[in-house]
Amino acid sequence: MLYFTRWKVAAIVLTALIVCLCAVPNFFPENVVKTWPKWAQRHLVLGLDLQGGSHILLEVDSAAVRKEKLEQIRDDVRRTLREARLGYTGLAVRGENVEVRVKDSDGPQALAKLRELSQPLGGLLGSSGQRSVDVTDAGNGLIRLTVPQPAVIERIRQSVEQSIQIVERRVNELGTVEPLIQRQGLDRILVQVPGLQDPTRLKELLGKTAKLDFRMVDASVSPEQAQTGRVPPESEVLQSSQAPKVPYVIEKRVLVSGADLTDAQPGFDQRGGEPIVSFRFNSTGARKFAQATTDNVGRPFAIVLDNEVISAPVIREPITGGSGQISGGFTVQQANDLAILLRAGALPAPLTIIEERTVGPGLGQDSIDRGTMASFVGSILVIVFMTLTYRLFGLFANIAVAINVAMIFGVLSLLNATLTLPGIAGIVLTVGIAVDSNVLIYERIREELRHGRTAINAIDAGFSRALATIMDSNITTFIAAAVLFYIGTGPVRGFAVTLGIGIITTVFTAFTVTRLIVAGWVRWRRPQHVPI
Repeated sequence: MLYFTRWKVAAIVLTALIVCLCAVPNFFPENVVKTWPKWAQRHLVLGLDLQGGSHILLEVDSAAVRKEKLEQIRDDVRRTLREARLGYTGLAVRGENVEVRVKDSDGPQALAKLRELSQPLGGLLGSSGQRSVDVTDAGNGLIRLTVPQPAVIERIRQSVEQSIQIVERRVNELGTVEPLIQRQGLDRILVQVPGLQDPTRLKELLGKTAKLDFRMVDASVSPEQAQTGRVPPESEVLQSSQAPKVPYVIEKRVLVSGADLTDAQPGFDQRGGEPIVSFRFNSTGARKFAQATTDNVGRPFAIVLDNEVISAPVIREPITGGSGQISGGFTVQQANDLAILLRAGALPAPLTIIEERTVGPGLGQDSIDRGTMASFVGSILVIVFMTLTYRLFGLFANIAVAINVAMIFGVLSLLNATLTLPGIAGIVLTVGIAVDSNVLIYERIREELRHGRTAINAIDAGFSRALATIMDSNITTFIAAAVLFYIGTGPVRGFAVTLGIGIITTVFTAFTVTRLIVAGWVRWRRPQHVPI
């Protein structure tokens, strides 16, 4: 156990040195680190409790997800029955179901066609046996389509995953540093933005669905008539986004959607100088937009954002270039925000802010000071205890523990991990675990010396026989850390990460670094007794 070949010595030294060097960027100002090569810029990110910032917890509107799913099924039913040339009446969403009535003679054929809309719910392990839609015959020609709960849960899960990507794009547009965006539970998203003290604009960006549609204005009925209830079935009444609110009768059919946008940039109108948003479509959107404007010259069309009409200009001529601009009495800030929303894309469902808090930079600095003091005092006490108890070997253990802590910071920096106050607690706990490993080794050496072994044999036996005990204890602790990481959120995960990394580095330093130092001392001094 005390003999090391040259390549083993080189491997141990290089591993410890490289990992420790990864922690170096944390000790230099950010403006200095940015001048370094890209690979050398990885560093620790301080959490909200250490540097201040904004914490926002969002919840996906599950009711809106269910409603959107039912409306999609309704549209699919209409399309399917029309393609099959089957007559129907009373197609509508009623409560948690979609209902449609067909002739009794067409019932079996309609059921067979509509059941083709139901797909198996699958996953990584294959089909779960559940279907996306339950289609039942309610009698008297009435067919009822229901979305089962597993299908709703799957749709919510997909909506959360899509929302996380869109929220991340919106937050990154603000130019913030290292935001944390992650899922919590089934339908919640955690957003933490370090250093952001005023979350007002962030909340405005996250609170908008940003669903953009281009639709035609229905000129067959006036807004006044529509407000009395005379709305065509293929149209709806929407209000303008600017005050005073002006009603518009808008066709439900979408000519082009915001999903076809490839870019959106704020700017100023060359004629009036007012803020605008210029946009560009992809090839599919450009083709749809060109066809729509060609077929409707002289008619007004509405630009609708989140069911509010931004503007309703008249189509003067076909627009075939695949680009255009949106004007609606914006301020410069509103134009910038709208461009951000359009670039990031529309949310699949509305997000509601259910928790918000802001940590001031002063409180964060106070947490750093207290955490640093606790770590310093704990480390000094450990160093004193080990030195007094094990003398020279205690000094060896202290060196190994210092390397252990440096390696923890190196690994965290390499992962660009976020360090929180519970994370510091995990590092302090790791120091105790590392010392405990050395204590087990040294007490085993003392026991071997009491049994009459020579100094070198006692040291060798102490390291080899303590290995199993130390591995068992560290594996069980690592399992606990893994469970905490899997089921925990936020601060709990931060604690679990530092603890898990610390356990790995502890095993490495206890059985390589400490052993290498002791082996070097043995070869140099050739001791007859062990100062332990």
